[in-house]
Amino acid sequence: MNVPRGRLVRSRVVDEPGTVLEAALDDALTGYAVFEPQDALLFDDGARCVVTFETGVPVLVYDAATDRGGPDALAEMASPGPSRVELYELSAREVSDLHDQRTCRVPPAMPAERLAGDPDLAARTREAAPDERLDDAPAGSAVEAFLADEAKIEAIREQAREEAQRRATEWGLSDALDDPPSEPDGDAEIRGS
Repeated sequence: MNVPRGRLVRSRVVDEPGTVLEAALDDALTGYAVFEPQDALLFDDGARCVVTFETGVPVLVYDAATDRGGPDALAEMASPGPSRVELYELSAREVSDLHDQRTCRVPPAMPAERLAGDPDLAARTREAAPDERLDDAPAGSAVEAFLADEAKIEAIREQAREEAQRRATEWGLSDALDDPPSEPDGDAEIRGS
């Protein structure tokens, strides 16, 4: 997807994508956001995901690393950890030209639901969306495909384990992770005082 260079309005590292989605909605941004996940920040692998907005409402999602768009690209974005995000303004005409790519479209509230897990933000986004966009049918196949991808889920678990181990070491708690907690005896009785 060829995105024209817009006017940079904000650049920062965020822990939660919901903060970016909310800022775009509050500012009624017409333009796009470029998300660069923590892995790309560490390994400089060029992974980037683009979310376009029309008056603050998400329209397209595109993952440049996998060349996937729409709900499938949202599933790719759903990795834990911080992301560097840049918000750009574009003219309504330039954004409209991008939005002709139907395969990359998502229902208005889907990014808030899947990336932020924020029902209030999803409801606000639906309210702000034009009526013709509300008919966009959510494609459940992206979530189902993600949940069926055991390798991807295991990779996320492994990444979380490594992050927990790294933080435990930083905080001097690595011994606490070495031994698993002992299981209580099945016949043990719990007594109150």
